[in-house]
Amino acid sequence: MTRRTAILTSLRLANSFLSAQISSTRSLYPQVTRFSPTSVSHRSHFLDFKSTHPLLFFSSKPHSLLQFVLANDWSQDLENELETLNPTLTHETVVYVLKRLDKEPQKASGFFNWACGKNGFTQSSSIYSILLRIFVQNESMKQFWITLRVMKERGFYLDEETYLTMLGILRRAKKAADATALTHFYNRMLQENAMDSVVQKVVNIVLGSEWSSDVAENLEGLGIVLSDNFVIRALKELRNFPLKALSFFHWVGCRLDFDHNTVTYNAIARVLGRDDSIEAFWGVVDEMKNAGHEIDIDTYIKISRQFQRSKMMGEAVKLYELMMDGPYRPSLQDCSVLLRSISASDNPDLSLVFRVAKKYEATGYSLSKAIYDGIHRSLTSAGKFDEAENIVKSMRNAGYEPDNVTYSQLVFGLCKARRLEEACKLLDEMEAEGCIPDIKTWTILIQGHCTTNEVDKALVCFAKMIERNCDPDADLLDVLIDGFLGQRKLDGAYQLLIELVNKAHLRPWQATYKQLIEKLLEVRKLEEAITLLRLMKKQNYPPFSEPFVLYISKFGTVEDAADFLKVLSSKEYPSVSAYLHVFNSFFNEGRCSEAKDLLFKCPHHIRKHSEVCKLFGSAESKSTDATKSSSKPLEVGT
Repeated sequence: MTRRTAILTSLRLANSFLSAQISSTRSLYPQVTRFSPTSVSHRSHFLDFKSTHPLLFFSSKPHSLLQFVLANDWSQDLENELETLNPTLTHETVVYVLKRLDKEPQKASGFFNWACGKNGFTQSSSIYSILLRIFVQNESMKQFWITLRVMKERGFYLDEETYLTMLGILRRAKKAADATALTHFYNRMLQENAMDSVVQKVVNIVLGSEWSSDVAENLEGLGIVLSDNFVIRALKELRNFPLKALSFFHWVGCRLDFDHNTVTYNAIARVLGRDDSIEAFWGVVDEMKNAGHEIDIDTYIKISRQFQRSKMMGEAVKLYELMMDGPYRPSLQDCSVLLRSISASDNPDLSLVFRVAKKYEATGYSLSKAIYDGIHRSLTSAGKFDEAENIVKSMRNAGYEPDNVTYSQLVFGLCKARRLEEACKLLDEMEAEGCIPDIKTWTILIQGHCTTNEVDKALVCFAKMIERNCDPDADLLDVLIDGFLGQRKLDGAYQLLIELVNKAHLRPWQATYKQLIEKLLEVRKLEEAITLLRLMKKQNYPPFSEPFVLYISKFGTVEDAADFLKVLSSKEYPSVSAYLHVFNSFFNEGRCSEAKDLLFKCPHHIRKHSEVCKLFGSAESKSTDATKSSSKPLEVGT
């Protein structure tokens, strides 16, 4: 049986569990008004985008420096040329260049080492953090460890956020030894850093009461030796109390022995960039600009992402406009991410979309395919299909042909507007235009049907997809499972997954397995749930035991528990902890007899294990009823 035939067979089996009858001969598409990006309305667009625009290069020093470094391999000749150019190396400039060298660790290292020897450049913990993230992401571990050691020797601090980010990268890359060594380094650094105790005293004083002259006097009494590192550390500890952090920041700025600089201004900006301190944030931004400092690009990215996560899209756009008017402009990718975030809301604010696009274009860039797609995504999501059509026309005039991304956005918008027949028809039009729908386009179409409870029609689309030689993946299976479950067709969902795994060799997401197992156990379909557990084990997913243990302890038999334990491990027997978990659950449900019966079915090494003996001995002493309920003597360890 071919893969395609197997999938179609699976579809028929799963479909039999749906109450709706699907005719294979009737047309899916009634007569509808034709909509296509190629049929362009000639009415005026409410925003006239230029179809062509010359690409202008920045004349500002940071960009010129970046372009020069990007265009050449790092060498002594390059360093000599840089010496001739003699660029101004501010904190913001170095951050700007390093952020754009995030995929080129050798060049980043060369540039940083060269910058360190220049007058006027002051190193900081934030710049070291950027450099460390570059090295760890590109698996340049020798440079990573050298930089970490140098950072510590020069008195700079590895903050918790950077540490956790790098630890996650190392673990995902399965670099267990490096991850362990990094943890040891970080913990040792905390223990050896005498600054910690002083920072904690400052934090306790600031948080102890509302800001007042008494608080300021108490801080003065500590005799603090202020430095950039110290201020950054204190601000990070106060980050959950942004207005108190700002009071501390202003107190530091009034000290005669310390002047705020770009490093400390960027640090307080990161703390204030949130909903409950947004007015203070913009006040500090104005203050730092008046003092001749700029938001560095790393700070911008972090604050912008925070605004986007908090759905503060207006603030994110305002910040984007501010940065685009300055010397450290966000990248095309940053712009695309912002447009995507705006489009992700249920009701995209189109005025924000066009503010971003206009600012991008006004600074000398021509609209790229990614920017056109970003505009188009919001328009289709908002149901503004005529305007979306005009954007596609402008995009064509600029030399960019619609592709799967463009069509997929339109399919999503049509499905969201419940214009499902038009969405289906659009895939035929795609092929006529020479753009073959990919798995993502099909998934969006099928998900659109499932979301509107049109699961029968979703299966028709699925069958059509298979006939066109497009194989399903785990994302699409998850969408279909959700669709079945949304119509309470649990058997259909189970059958579809089983068939696609066994016959089409699909590997579902772990989350898909978990969701279906939980639903099966809710209706006491233990056998089917254990079948899925076997499939998970076969596909090397970690054991998903908790819902089984809870179910078996309440409703299951001793035989159910024994069967479950056999499936749980890849070895002959599961671990002692697995047995203990089941025993404890039986005891917690008051089913001591079943716990004992299961014990006598266990292998000898489990029965004699000290923890098992201790558990049953404790249960025996607490409940004489449990002993009387069994005619067998409790002989653990024999």
